Amino acid sequence: MAVAIGGSAFQLSGCDPTVRDALLTGLETTTQSLSATIISAFFLSMDDESGTSGLTTT
Repeated sequence: MAVAIGGSAFQLSGCDPTVRDALLTGLETTTQSLSATIISAFFLSMDDESGTSGLTTT
């Protein structure tokens, strides 16, 4: 995924700066959300035998 994002940034070097910034901001937000989801799912999958993980959400 990092290669794809890096390649996208390289391809966008000749684009309008406003369009490039909007696209890169969207990619950054998507990457952060995906990472947070994967990390959260990992910890939730580590439930103990009683079915509770001890994690709380706010």
